[in-house]
Amino acid sequence: MSSPSAAHSLDVGHTLDHGPFSTLQKIVVTMAALSIILDGFDGQLIGFAIPVIMKEWGLQRSAFAPAVASGLLGMAVGSMFAGYVADRLGRRMVVIGSVLLFGGTTIGIGFSHDITTITLLRFIAGLGIGGVLPSASTLSAEFAPLRYRTLAVTATIVSYPLGGMLAGLFAAWILPTLGWRAMFWIGGTLPILYALLLLVKLPESPRYMSRNEAHWPRLRALLNRMERPVDPHTRFSDSVEQASEQRAAGLSSLFRDGQARDTLAVWIGFFMVMFASYTAFSWLPSMLTAEGLPVSIASTGLTFYNLGGVIGALGFAWAISRFGSRWPLMLAAAGAAASALTLKGVNFQENAAVLMLGLGVHGFFVNSVQAPMYALCAYIYTTRIRATGTAAALSFGRLGAILSSFTGAAIITSSGANGYLNLLGVAMICAFVALASVKRHIIR
Repeated sequence: MSSPSAAHSLDVGHTLDHGPFSTLQKIVVTMAALSIILDGFDGQLIGFAIPVIMKEWGLQRSAFAPAVASGLLGMAVGSMFAGYVADRLGRRMVVIGSVLLFGGTTIGIGFSHDITTITLLRFIAGLGIGGVLPSASTLSAEFAPLRYRTLAVTATIVSYPLGGMLAGLFAAWILPTLGWRAMFWIGGTLPILYALLLLVKLPESPRYMSRNEAHWPRLRALLNRMERPVDPHTRFSDSVEQASEQRAAGLSSLFRDGQARDTLAVWIGFFMVMFASYTAFSWLPSMLTAEGLPVSIASTGLTFYNLGGVIGALGFAWAISRFGSRWPLMLAAAGAAASALTLKGVNFQENAAVLMLGLGVHGFFVNSVQAPMYALCAYIYTTRIRATGTAAALSFGRLGAILSSFTGAAIITSSGANGYLNLLGVAMICAFVALASVKRHIIR
């Protein structure tokens, strides 16, 4: 006869991986995605504001490089710190705290009267913006069944360029009427209101709660709401992950058990693709205005870039679920490099429509690499180190983003559009090589 503990034991990992995708699970993935929409919205506002503030304050483009860099440095620190805390204290409060932080400091930027203040506030906002991405993507990965995981994580991450696209539409409307200060005030108020909703409605990850018996009462209640009824005496395990979780989580664990090559390859891939994407997020409107295009067209260019990114990431997420990640990611990296270099032959002022289309195609391919790479991290690493692994890769990638804050301004000033597009093309060629080096790609 079975013992009581054996009779009431549930493997949470197996239940989540192979069970239904319940309404509550879909709601959690949607809530995680909405937090990243606001993340991308607030994170990209500075790119739209720079040309306007330059004119109002009579400053050169290079004066804003420290403000851009400080925000990206904050994102790098926030990503790493948030991943560490999320693996130890849970994903839920990290997401909520991060949204509150970047919302409040974004409001503060609207009251700034000098570059130093903007630089400081951008760093603090970056801590929150960086903290949301790894925590929200991990939450999505741990709520979604295995067969939907790549699509769920990618749909969550693709919300960042979707937020940027909405920011472009918002900026095109707000800047001419209410000015850049109102843009930051409104942009910061929205995430604060959403954080209050998350505080009431967002549950903790079941896989995280299964590791600590103190969380089991909440876990039982959550599973009942997720159409997986359990009795009050159920005990929990996660055998899918346990075999590889005997060692302590931390950065060193990312290089054990044959994972060193994949860890380094993913880090380099993130570095290159984030260098390329943040060169666009931070400096594309400035590059287009430097080429003689009006601010409204420059804002539209980044909107097309983000729109292409949303479509590309979702399309390639489907392709990865059908064919695995190796060839789709390598194809996307090659397409990103080719599209950037092809744009060098376009006369921006005479062929604005072709330029917008080309920027959309380039954004399509760049984000088709970047967004699914979060799903690749979720696949490579186990539950105990998943947030740490994702955050470490993202933090290393942020170094590429930080580098872009200085090189973008310098290249636009010295070499114009041709140098800018060469920079994007070379970065994506390097990303292609890194992705080709990954051993443990997502299988079909």
